[in-house]
Amino acid sequence: MEKSVTRTLHLLSLLQSHRQWPGPELAERLGVTTRSLRRRIDGLRELGYEIESTPGTGGGYRLTAGNRMPPLLLTDEEAVSVAVGLRIAATTGIADAESTTLSALAKFEQVLPPALRERVNAIGRSVEPQAPRGGPVPAELLGALALACRDHEQIRFAYTAADGARTRRLAEPHSLVSADRKWFLVAWDNDRDGWRTFRVDRVRELTGTRVRTEPRTLPAEDAAEFVAVAAGSVPTRHTARAVLDMPLEEMRAHFGPWAHDAHAVGASRTGWPFGGDSFPLLSTVLVWIPEGVAYRIEADEDYLLYLREQAARMLAAAEASLPPAKDS
Repeated sequence: MEKSVTRTLHLLSLLQSHRQWPGPELAERLGVTTRSLRRRIDGLRELGYEIESTPGTGGGYRLTAGNRMPPLLLTDEEAVSVAVGLRIAATTGIADAESTTLSALAKFEQVLPPALRERVNAIGRSVEPQAPRGGPVPAELLGALALACRDHEQIRFAYTAADGARTRRLAEPHSLVSADRKWFLVAWDNDRDGWRTFRVDRVRELTGTRVRTEPRTLPAEDAAEFVAVAAGSVPTRHTARAVLDMPLEEMRAHFGPWAHDAHAVGASRTGWPFGGDSFPLLSTVLVWIPEGVAYRIEADEDYLLYLREQAARMLAAAEASLPPAKDS
C-alpha cells in the first residue's frame, strides 16, 4: 500500500513538472504497466485533478486547470519558496494583499514540517521588503496583465499619466516588472508606435482584444533594464550633472543601464546627468561613483550649498568619532 501511494505521489509530481507526458514514458518512470498507470490517473482525477488524455502515438497525459483547487504536491525547496514569496507579497502594493497573503501563509505554514517552518521563519526574519509606493494594484488586474503577456494578446485600457491626462491605449504587452516599489507594464504602444512603460496602478478598464501578435524584440537586455532606463528619463524636480575623471566606455561598463544619458567630455572624462525630487534623493546617486574617481558637480547654487553643508556635517561627525591623532 505504501509503495502504491509513493508511486501515485511520484506520478503527480511528474505531471506538475511537465506540460505533457507520453503514457509509455510515464509508466516506465514509475515502474508500472500502462494499465496500472491508468488506474493511478483515475485515482488522481477522483481527488480533483483535471488530467487530459490523448490517444494515439503522439498522445499522452496532461494536467490542466479544473473547476476547484486540488491538493498541491511541492518539494521542500518549492514549499520554502512559496512561503517566502507569500511573506514578500504582503508588502508589494497588491490590493488586499496583506490580509489575503497572510491568511494563505498561515494555512500553508500550518502543514509545513517543523524543519521547513524554521527555514521559512529564518528567512522571513532576515528579509525586510520595502513598503510600496503609488496606489494599490488589484490582484485581478495583475493576473489579467500577466496572462496577456504570456499569450501575446493585444489589450485596451484607460491610462492616467503623472500630469493627470487620461488616454485610451491599444498595446501589445511584453512583461510585468516590480521596480522602485511599484508595478510596471512594459508594452509596445500601438498608438504611439514605440515601446512604453505604464504604471499598473494607473491602468483602468482593461479589456482583451483576442488578437494574438508576434512577440517583438525589446530594445534592452531584459524588461527590468528597460524599466530602469525609462524611469531615469522621467523629468524630476531637481537636476544636476557630475563630470567624472573616467572615460565614457569605462563609465558605461561600470554603471550599465544607469549610464544611458552619459556623454563624453573630452577623451578621458564623462558627463553624467542625474535628477531627483529632493536634494537628499538627488545626492544618493553620488555614492555610486567608484572609489578613487575624482569628479565635480555642476548644478544650481542651492544644491551646491546643500552639498557643502552636508559634507561639513559628515566630516564633523567622522572627526568626532575618530581617535585623536598621535603625535609624530
